[in-house]
Amino acid sequence: MPLQKKQQRPTIGYVSKATGCHIETIRYYERIGLLPKPARSNGGFRLYNADQIKRLNFIRRSRNLGFHLDEVRDLLSFVDSNTYTCAEVKSMTINHLDEIEQKIADLTKLKKVLKDMASHCEGEEVPECPIIDVLFK
Repeated sequence: MPLQKKQQRPTIGYVSKATGCHIETIRYYERIGLLPKPARSNGGFRLYNADQIKRLNFIRRSRNLGFHLDEVRDLLSFVDSNTYTCAEVKSMTINHLDEIEQKIADLTKLKKVLKDMASHCEGEEVPECPIIDVLFK
């Protein structure tokens, strides 16, 4: 039976490509404790395992959904302690949804104000501009 090569664990470059997470972001998550520090090769390269990659995907997906780092930390602490309830996670998600709905309302107001400002400007090649005038008020 032929000897099997020792299976290589992926390095940060591979993990970055596989997860869509920038290398510096991965290092940052390690520094702040969201992602456990990986083992190192003899040459000092970070070597990740499947659980770390899965956790990084969780962090990235949570961030893509707009969860703040503290919220991601809370979600991970639920998972790590294995003592969470679905009701706790739902409550956190509903609170986050409320924040998003407020942001949407704020952005809708902002859009209206910007449209109104732009409607007062004819876009001519003159130095006077009603948009600049409004911004100085």
